[in-house]
Amino acid sequence: MPDAPTPRVLHVITDPRPRGAQNLARDLHAELLRRGHPSELRALHPHPDAAPDTTDAPVLGPSRHHPATLRALRTRAAGADVVVAHGSSTLQACALALLGSRTPFVYVNIGDPRHWTASTSRRLRVGAFLHRAAAVSAISDGARAVLLERFRLPAARVRTIPNARSAADYPPAASAADRLRARAELGLPADGPMVAWVGALAPEKRPDLALAVLDRLPAVRLALAGEGPLRSTLEAADTTGRAHFLGRLADPAPLYRAADALLLTSDSEGVPGVLIEAALAALPTVATDVGWVSDVVRDGLTGTLVPPGDPDRLAAALDHLLTTDPTPLATAARTHALTHFDLPTVTDRWQDLLAEIATGR
Repeated sequence: MPDAPTPRVLHVITDPRPRGAQNLARDLHAELLRRGHPSELRALHPHPDAAPDTTDAPVLGPSRHHPATLRALRTRAAGADVVVAHGSSTLQACALALLGSRTPFVYVNIGDPRHWTASTSRRLRVGAFLHRAAAVSAISDGARAVLLERFRLPAARVRTIPNARSAADYPPAASAADRLRARAELGLPADGPMVAWVGALAPEKRPDLALAVLDRLPAVRLALAGEGPLRSTLEAADTTGRAHFLGRLADPAPLYRAADALLLTSDSEGVPGVLIEAALAALPTVATDVGWVSDVVRDGLTGTLVPPGDPDRLAAALDHLLTTDPTPLATAARTHALTHFDLPTVTDRWQDLLAEIATGR
């Protein structure tokens, strides 16, 4: 009996910005194309913060749930065997647009559902949409357990497939000279310990805590990569002169090579891609112990975890990391990330799931 044809895949993201769900979608889409797997990428709607030259994810309509957007999504989906919905906004759009359609969809849960379905009404609404999906991908076994308990989904339809990045895109600094070249490329000072912070400058990411940590470590510099509504407030609040606001980086890899450590200060996360990127770059991390951060940052082995919202403990952990030999943590972080989160390995699991959903097995 001949093998079934490779399923055609349509990836749907909320908007073209380089955020967590969008980054995973782009990487998975690119890897599938590299393997000769038919794959398309579309965004539900534009966003003013997206780079003007972003053309890899054409938009479907004016807003996420506009009738024109849903009609365009249904039309594009008719040419696919499976639709993959990346991120919470795409769940409702796919559930509505594909109602009565022959094209199944898989929902990719990136964040912590306990955070984004805190109210009863939202939990019931999201649960109804999740039950429309042919499968739900959870980025952690912990997230899978929450999805099963919170929304009473059939166990066979919820799969754990980790977040992923390509190791080839995040090479470690080859030497001290390489680290200095990366700093020069980014316009960062050559002297002193440099800590990287990467993410949206938004309340849930708590960049204010990063500045509070900087206040407590007078020898340290902080490089913040990202944009968001808090940027002007944060720039005004930096009284040290040691915070460097880099804006959104098209490629964060040079920052990982430039830095001595990564700091993550969020109040809520799933399994952040930034942690995987830093680990592949052999950069140890101090992070808040939220969501499933511990899947990547193994406390005491690949970095340090501290409770959220505590600048004193963050500063103490970061000071300890910066004043001890980073080699064991850096080596362990890269080894762990290569084993569990390298894109080719994770894509194998995606191809198995996509084939299963497309054939109705």
